[in-house]
Amino acid sequence: MSAPCRLSLFNVYKLNFKFRRHFVSSLFYQRFFSVDSKLDPVVLVTKRYPLYLVGINRPKKRNCVNSETAFELKKAFENFAEDSQAHAAVLYGVGGTFCAGYDLQEVSGGEVNLSPDVGPMGPTKMLLKKPVMAAIDGHAVAGGLELALWCDLRVMEESAILGVFCRRFGVPLIDGGTVRLPKLIGLAKALDMILTGRGVNGREAYEMGLVTKLCKKGEALQQAIDLAESLCDVPQKMYEI
Repeated sequence: MSAPCRLSLFNVYKLNFKFRRHFVSSLFYQRFFSVDSKLDPVVLVTKRYPLYLVGINRPKKRNCVNSETAFELKKAFENFAEDSQAHAAVLYGVGGTFCAGYDLQEVSGGEVNLSPDVGPMGPTKMLLKKPVMAAIDGHAVAGGLELALWCDLRVMEESAILGVFCRRFGVPLIDGGTVRLPKLIGLAKALDMILTGRGVNGREAYEMGLVTKLCKKGEALQQAIDLAESLCDVPQKMYEI
């Protein structure tokens, strides 16, 4: 056999070995951690019963939501709603930012393609009978704030920032934020945030009643999980009333 042929066969065997090793390790991870995933998914779903952990996985885009992400988020929470083993969920952002809003690059390119039952941010038109926690770190601004407002309870790091930053670019809140925000903190405080577009840190958000729990940097996800688990200890029928 010639040298080029031997080299070619060696590369095939090497590639096959790498594929098999990756395949086996992926099966091991999914077997023990129950993760619904594809190659580099925009939304991570981890089933840690009785919890669902739903993560926005676009860290290079500061977890801004495009139409694909919106669809996957809604799908994740539809599955959560239908899963009888799941009693609470935690929504978080991968890589140190909760969500920086909608993907304006997609908007400028005219590529937005959402069905009528999917909100711009994904699940925000859904009325769930199970509680959802938001684990807020980094920034939750514009549409990201609207996602946090959609959740039932919010755990926020002291260094994190909330804000209607879309106001700075002449873009309105379009996914229920102007309804949910004043219901949570009152009209006067809501108008302050909406009209000025200023950032609100964790301490101020907690004092105005916008977040349920305040924590140190790096602790939001774990504390949101702890809070969600505590809600699973009560009779679940109460949520159906």
